[in-house]
Amino acid sequence: MSSEDERSDEPEAGAPEQLALIRETVRRAKVPRAKPRTWRGAALAEELPVARVLVNKGALHLDQYFDYAVPEELDAEAQPGVRVRVRFGAGGRQVRGGRREGGGLIDGFLIERRAGSDYQGALAALAYVVSPEPVLGPELLALSRAVADRYAGSLADVLQLAVPPRNGRAESKASPAPLPPPPAPAPGTWERYAQGPAFLGALAEGGAPRAVWTALPGPHWPEEIARAVAATLASGRGALVVVPDGRTAGRVDAALTEVMGEGRHALLTADSGPEKRYREWLAVRRGSVRAVVGTRAAMFAPVADLGLVAVWDDGDSSHSDDNAPFPHVREVLELRAAHGRCAFLLGGTHCTVEAAQLVESGWALPLRADREQLRIAAPLVRTVGDGELARDGAARSARLPSLAWQTVRDGLRSGPVLIQVPRRGYAPRLACERCREPARCGHCAGPLEAPDQQDLNCAWCGRAETAWRCAACGSGRLRARIVGARRTAEELGRAFPAVPVRTSGRDHVLDSVPDQPALVVSTPGAEPVAEGGYAAALLLDGWAMVGRPDLRAGEEALRRWTAAASLVRGQPEGGTVVIVAEPTLRPVQALVRWDPVGHARRELAERAELGFPPVSRMASVTGPPEAIAAYLAAVELPSEAEILGPVPLPGAVSGRPRRQGDAPPGETWERALVRVPPGRGAALAAALKAAQAARTARGTGDPVRIRIDPPDIG
Repeated sequence: MSSEDERSDEPEAGAPEQLALIRETVRRAKVPRAKPRTWRGAALAEELPVARVLVNKGALHLDQYFDYAVPEELDAEAQPGVRVRVRFGAGGRQVRGGRREGGGLIDGFLIERRAGSDYQGALAALAYVVSPEPVLGPELLALSRAVADRYAGSLADVLQLAVPPRNGRAESKASPAPLPPPPAPAPGTWERYAQGPAFLGALAEGGAPRAVWTALPGPHWPEEIARAVAATLASGRGALVVVPDGRTAGRVDAALTEVMGEGRHALLTADSGPEKRYREWLAVRRGSVRAVVGTRAAMFAPVADLGLVAVWDDGDSSHSDDNAPFPHVREVLELRAAHGRCAFLLGGTHCTVEAAQLVESGWALPLRADREQLRIAAPLVRTVGDGELARDGAARSARLPSLAWQTVRDGLRSGPVLIQVPRRGYAPRLACERCREPARCGHCAGPLEAPDQQDLNCAWCGRAETAWRCAACGSGRLRARIVGARRTAEELGRAFPAVPVRTSGRDHVLDSVPDQPALVVSTPGAEPVAEGGYAAALLLDGWAMVGRPDLRAGEEALRRWTAAASLVRGQPEGGTVVIVAEPTLRPVQALVRWDPVGHARRELAERAELGFPPVSRMASVTGPPEAIAAYLAAVELPSEAEILGPVPLPGAVSGRPRRQGDAPPGETWERALVRVPPGRGAALAAALKAAQAARTARGTGDPVRIRIDPPDIG
């Protein structure tokens, strides 16, 4: 080792001073940034140093605001409405340097800035501001709170539905400059309705009319919605339209572009993708566009100076959210119309019982055409009942009556023909050919089905059945109780070999078909639009839709039928609809007369007599039997409340995805219904919410699921 190396190991005279200097420099450098996300010892904002935050916790006992300290460095960005990250769940014992520390990081929204806090202990500091974009405005916050109270839910759960997830790339881009209001449109086809031009005129003048619109069948309703939106924008206000699915949204989107031009409205659907959808949502929040059309989540769209809310086809199940607290589009838009004092339009070719109640109560006025206009727009509807089927040899051998075959032949001469089948697949439900006993699985007693032409499987457990024999008579031959769309297409293809056959269903949904002779076999809700309208339509197995064990079976069947029949040309153009169902059934008679309003009013009168929704308010409480009993014993219901049940719920079907609200596999759940008379719905929701909050705060017992106004009560 060299002498230089030996000398290098010896400490120099100035080394202790240098080390002390380095330590002091590092100590001073750590002072302002020593405790990121806790801000221990950091200075607070000089003005309004307290931030009131809603944390992203859906538990009902945490449905409140929490106070946090605002560090000086976050003062500029920490404004009401922005997304923040905070520490939550540490308790009050971890306090250091005047700051509450510990807990996990969680998302939240900054609600307001305050000069002081009601909490006497030390406050935790905001960890950081996720984005300076104020996405939660006062109007959206007030609406979300009203929805949470209406459905006995938490504000955090509602905001999960109301505010889309952040996308940094979309947020970094500026929204386009807003265009000037368009001119007031001409009435157009609104003139077919007695009050149609007056309704548009009221919108253009800044009024707030409320109407239940029974639209005439045919292709004009998207343009009529677009004209209502254009009239609202002409008054300097905004408009919101909510439709059940992306296909319908596309039709309204095209109509809005044709009536108002590009750049005046936004399309909010899940099909757009997260970045594009968030960019469109930001354009609405920033005021770049004043009109919105979208699916269910668009009901919370933050449209500036809202002047019109509209919902199309409110009876569609897609309008009811599957996530807590399960809000319905119609109810949310009613809240927006009442709180914002804006116009309200509920439209559809049918009329739900809830829509009839709005008219009956005087909250909204009817908007429909007279019988002369209806005879021009609606197709001819003919029925085939059990008596005709029994006497018809063709129907016994081929399942389709002679009238249906003749209608198909006549229709194919001038255009496409629509065939609506209640089930998809080949032969979804089977029975013994000899004694008509339903075919059951030998393992779990589930119904047997034939999704393919040869395979016989159980619809519950999925097991293959290779040697089935009827337990009642011993026969081994099967017949189809409900024939699926695939077999119907196969039969029609053999009967009309020169005509193309197209199918539309859950696996593959067609948007439209050309105006050429073709057979279009579709399940309900998947019917494609035909250019120029269908020449004819067959509505098969109507008994399968009417005979469901559900309070809304008749209403839903009529809605499905009118939706399909509305795609057919009017009677003056030769349009014909044949429905295979017993003519004496009330929904069938309403379809023949094309009187969905009368059907809804009769249903409403019966439900009022029996105390069923929507006349009464009802809630379902679902869970394990012990949990249901404990919950009902603890809840302080209004004195007028009546408890129905509890009754056992069907278990989850093995081999199929578990639906929202189904019991876990192997468990038995029960459901109790609680109903109150009109005017006591708010008290019922408050009582159920308070009991659920107390239960979750204790953290004991199995979970209980609450749903206000359940769409399916059996």
